[in-house]
Amino acid sequence: MKTSATSNRKTGTYALFLTLSEDLKTETGSLGEVLYEAGEYCYTGSAMNGLEHRISRHLAKEKKIRWHIDRLTLKATSMTAYVSEGKDCIPECSMADAAKELGFVPYVKGFGSSDCGCYTHLFKIPSGGRERMVEFLGLKPFIR
Repeated sequence: MKTSATSNRKTGTYALFLTLSEDLKTETGSLGEVLYEAGEYCYTGSAMNGLEHRISRHLAKEKKIRWHIDRLTLKATSMTAYVSEGKDCIPECSMADAAKELGFVPYVKGFGSSDCGCYTHLFKIPSGGRERMVEFLGLKPFIR
């Protein structure tokens, strides 16, 4: 029996960690021009029909700008992702709530959160924040 390509796609949510080595001032869609200060950021997202494809796209350096996060990923000096997979995955908004609870700083109102009630899904993170979030939520490293 053949299965469709979509039936084999993983579903889930993710935390994408990226580093900007220098300040970046850029137009960010409907959010206007934003100054992103050098440092480490966390973006929470979901992919309910193709988790591997979505994260691989974020990690790619050549792509058409489609989402707010694309402007940052194109300029990031390093990126890594952690996932929560399957039907019982941690919702992306719960990941954003956990980020705030762990002391991450909400960065741009409306960033990646136009389809929910969250203030933002982008956070500037304190030193050691990545490790604390991964452990707190039990996230797994994304492996291609």
